[in-house]
Amino acid sequence: MKILSPYLNESIDWRRGNLHAHTTRSDGDRPPQDLIDRYAELGYDFLMISDHDMITESEAFDCHGMTLIPGNEVTINGPHILHVDARAYVTPDADRQVVLSAIAADSAFAIMAHPNWERHFNHCPQNKLESWQGYLGVEIYNGLVRMHAGNPLATDRWDMLLGSGRRVWGFANDDAHQIGDEGVAWNMVQSDSKQVTDLVAALRAGRFYASTGVIIDSIRLTGNVIRIATQNAQRIVVTKDFGRCITHADAASFEFTVGETLDATYVRFECFGHGESMAWTQPIFIESEAQ
Repeated sequence: MKILSPYLNESIDWRRGNLHAHTTRSDGDRPPQDLIDRYAELGYDFLMISDHDMITESEAFDCHGMTLIPGNEVTINGPHILHVDARAYVTPDADRQVVLSAIAADSAFAIMAHPNWERHFNHCPQNKLESWQGYLGVEIYNGLVRMHAGNPLATDRWDMLLGSGRRVWGFANDDAHQIGDEGVAWNMVQSDSKQVTDLVAALRAGRFYASTGVIIDSIRLTGNVIRIATQNAQRIVVTKDFGRCITHADAASFEFTVGETLDATYVRFECFGHGESMAWTQPIFIESEAQ
């Protein structure tokens, strides 16, 4: 049995960031500099302005030491896709596989946005998520959808993909549009540096967790034992293929042993804090020796 964790065991800084926010250049309330100012005020380490079908570069703004990752949200003609670390504009083709291939050709990566948005809870159909290739992850929490039809949480979609053998990461983002939307959901990235290249490399590797308030200090794998330590979780739940709960602990820290008889291709941890605060680790994959 092989256990594959995306996390580093050594002590490395966690960097807080949001990859989904809009300005007055598309349909947001804040001008770009005001939005940057607000996230810097909240203590963020990085931000991606994701205005619809247009790329925002960092050179024109005072980022206050925060890293601005270039990107946009591909919007017109189909389900929305976050184009992260963008270099060139990608035409919003109605065939989203064409879009995903173009994002990959741009040496960028794609996140499928708010799949459970809209009245039918189906902004992005599951059969499309299962057939499309080349995206890095899905938004498992979207802050804006809290105030709109649908469900901000999409761990159901994520577990269906993971259980079917897809290796995709889970992201949490604000999708900020209005003043006050900032600081609802974020990603904590394990990175020594705030350089775009280092942050993007860590995101690609899955060295981050998603959060709406629970703070994780460490996620360590030693042999077949996974140890997770948080500052403020009240319950930690271990989940496996297709969202099945294995066990839980009403504690801020937990130690889980991956046994040889565990019928799972991955495990992940959901951390519940006070009120609506949560955190979600990335999946830790389990392979048989035959693989």
